[in-house]
Order: sequence, then C-alpha cells, then structure tokens
Amino acid sequence: MDISSMRFPAALSVTELNQYIKDLLDLNPPLTDIYIKGEISNFKAHSSGHLYFTLKDEASALKCVMFRSAALGIGFRPENGMKVTAHGRISAFVRDGAYQLYADAMEPDGVGALYLAFEQLKKKLDGEGLFSADKKSPLPKIPSRVGVVTSPTGAAVRDIINVCQRRFPYAEVMVYPALVQGDGAVESVARGIEYFNRTNSCDVLIVGRGGGSIEDLWAFNSERVARSVFASRIPVISAVGHETDFTICDFVADRRAPTPSAAAELAVPDIYELKQKFNNIISRESMVLKKRFAYLKEHLSRLERSRTLTSPKNYVEDRRMQVLSLSQRLEAGGITFTEKKKAVLIKNTAALEALNPLAVLTRGYTAVFSQNMVVKSVKDVSVGQKIELRLADGKMDATVNEVDFNE
Repeated sequence: MDISSMRFPAALSVTELNQYIKDLLDLNPPLTDIYIKGEISNFKAHSSGHLYFTLKDEASALKCVMFRSAALGIGFRPENGMKVTAHGRISAFVRDGAYQLYADAMEPDGVGALYLAFEQLKKKLDGEGLFSADKKSPLPKIPSRVGVVTSPTGAAVRDIINVCQRRFPYAEVMVYPALVQGDGAVESVARGIEYFNRTNSCDVLIVGRGGGSIEDLWAFNSERVARSVFASRIPVISAVGHETDFTICDFVADRRAPTPSAAAELAVPDIYELKQKFNNIISRESMVLKKRFAYLKEHLSRLERSRTLTSPKNYVEDRRMQVLSLSQRLEAGGITFTEKKKAVLIKNTAALEALNPLAVLTRGYTAVFSQNMVVKSVKDVSVGQKIELRLADGKMDATVNEVDFNE
C-alpha cells in the first residue's frame, strides 16, 4: 500500500483531545463526588496556601491538589506518610493532559481530623514552652475583681457567679459575653482575654464553658486562644468542659479547673475559712502578747525587789567601795608601771653614756676635727691646715705646723 497516497480524515489537536477527555471526566457522576484513600507523598504546601501531593497505595499513585479555600478547613496539617481519606472530583488538567483529584475535604484515615489537629498543635506549643510550669503565674489570694470570658446565657456563667457570691461576696464578677462554639468563637474568646488585659479590669480571669463534644469545645483548642492565654498578664484559670475533657487552653493556662464551678472556687477564697484563719491569727498574736506582758510584769517585780530600789543608800555605798577599790588598784598599778619604766630608762641611759665618745675626753683625751670631720690619721691633714681641738670642757682652734709619720 502506498501510504503517501492515503488521505487522513480531519485530526484533533492535542488541546481538543485533552479538553474532550476532561469533559468526559467532568460529566461522569461517580467521578464528581468521590472518596479516595491512600498514603500522602510528595507533599508541598505552596506559599499561596494551595496543597499539592500524591496519594498512593501498594501499586498506583494519583496526583492531587487542594486549593487554599479548602485547605483552611481541614483542621490539621498533612504530612508525608500520613494515611488519609480525601473527597473531591476527578478531572483533567488540559495543559498537561493528566488527570488528578481536586480535593475539597480530607481527614486522617483511622483517626479523627480534630484529634490529629489537637495533637499536632499540642506538640507545637509544648515545644515552644507555652506549657512550662515556670511560665505560670500564681493566683491572687484575695481578688477584688474576677473576670469571666464565657457565654452570657450558658449554665457555666451562672455557676461561676453563684459560687463567687456564696464563697466571697466582696469580689466583683465581671463577665465578657463571648461566643464559645461555632463560627467566630475563636476570635470572640481571644478578644475577651485581650480586653481584660488591655483594661486591667480584673485580678484573676476565668476562661471557659460547660462540657460538650470535641467539636463544641474546639474554640479552646485553637492556637489563637492559646497564645492569648499565654500572653495574659492576668492569671488565667481554664474551665472548659467536664473533668475528663482536656483542651489546649487547659495546658497553657496558669491553673486548670475541671468545671466552671471548680474554677470559681479556685478564683476566690471561702469567706468562712478566711474568718477562721483571721481568728486563729488573732488568737495566736493575743497569746504571744499575753506571754510578753507576763514576762515584763515579772521582770518589773524583780526590779522592785532589788536592793537598788529597796535600799538605794546601801547600793550607792557598795558602789562607792567598789570605786575606791578600783582606784587603789589603779594607783598601785600605775606606780609599779612607772618604776619598771624608770629602771629601764636608767639602764638604757647608762648604756648610751658608755658609748658616748665625749665621755672619753673627761679622762684628758682630745678629739681633733677638721671641717667638722674627725681626724683619724695624720694623713688627713697637711701643714698650715686649720684644725679644731675638742676637750671635755670646750674647744680650741689650732694650725698644723708639722706632720710626723710613725715609722
């Protein structure tokens, strides 16, 4: 057959073919609402907020994309190796001629998305030190104002107010009405915490609500609320849910209460217990003062019985005799001291006198000086030189007429 003579019918362009395939996929109902289960690989979070990844099993792989609007609602951060179930539609990308899953929802396979998001945020904040015990502030002993961030219509706020009024009616309870679940709850709770800190209008802050499902409590598992609690200068008591419910807010707060009522008990003291403590302090101080007064009274009685007050004349005479005795001892000691020093002085004077060169002159000797220097040898003078002769009772001037040397 001569291929060169064959005539082909009108051909489709690549784009037309890819578009045709895309239309077939888009019009196939099972592919427009489909769930796919697999393991995430090649995960990439784009700066735009879009997520790109591949779902794979033991034999095949499927490219997937999740746009930013859908990614914001999944509640957890996908990671490579994570097994998930994704929902979306299968369609083709005309430019590349490749089909992929356009995912609009996703959750971990075998574990709830909310629970996974909770564990991921908990690990992150713990690593940043938001749960550290040394970052927590002590609660005030006797607060005058208690701030409450909760729903104004729920049972939690009534329980807190009732407990505070019963235990310590002197404390003012200030309620910031906040949404505690649903859309806007996260921002509402965070704004309440920030309001009390900005206005510095309370001494201790209770943040919470009654119990519920993990979805109902989810506002208190948000990073926004957690960081507001951590940044609070006012000590925060977290009172979210019931005793078995734990939230991120519980871990960050300065104290955690199992219920709103328990939070109120932590926030304010019991007035009857305070009165009992004050009475105990008064009793102890009164006993201390009584013992002190008894001691001082006994000491005063001893002073009244002393000879100083009962016989002052005899006391003065006794002291006079002591003064006389001390004076005599002082005088005797002074004499003895002076005699010892005098003897030492005489001894030292005699020693110095024996060493005095002028004392030799009294025995008829003469000392010869020349220009105030002692002449020790005839070599130290010359004929015609003036010299000075010192005797015991005076001195004479002389002139050297002759110098003789001993042979």
